[in-house]
Amino acid sequence: MSKIGLFYGPLGGNVEAVTKILVTKIGAENVELIPVKNANKEKLESYDKIIFGISSLGKDAWENDVKTDWDVFLPIVEAANLSNKTIAAFGLGNAVTYPSHFVESLGHLGASLKANGIELVGEMPNEGFEYQESSAIKDNGNFYGLVLDHDNEAEKSEARIEKWIPVIKTAFGF
Repeated sequence: MSKIGLFYGPLGGNVEAVTKILVTKIGAENVELIPVKNANKEKLESYDKIIFGISSLGKDAWENDVKTDWDVFLPIVEAANLSNKTIAAFGLGNAVTYPSHFVESLGHLGASLKANGIELVGEMPNEGFEYQESSAIKDNGNFYGLVLDHDNEAEKSEARIEKWIPVIKTAFGF
């Protein structure tokens, strides 16, 4: 089996913590971790199976026009040839602090991929969260991928990951 390229960011926070949990569930032998901060188009295109891990921006980024790792990496994703690849994504959000923008970055990523003809695998039901609005909801009412609120519900993250693994397992062949 070819390895899954798990592109994630930012480093040092909840996305990285969730990434480590995912690796234990998928199997370290099946995954190569690539921080988006260190990724390039060639590296991205070298994988047939890709998982993206992204977090929503916080108030500092909105108010201070801070460039995140994903701000730099998303144009690379958009320029890459990702046809005939199996791609899934997980997104972290904060439904308490940002209920009007819940997992917004996952929504931007999903919409961007869709605009380029890429359909994500691993969509999950829109349930178990209290929020006002989210762009991470597909037309069918499901989230583009796995959604976690690790800030406020870290104790539920592992169970939510456990529900997602069978959804992506067949598509990724692990």
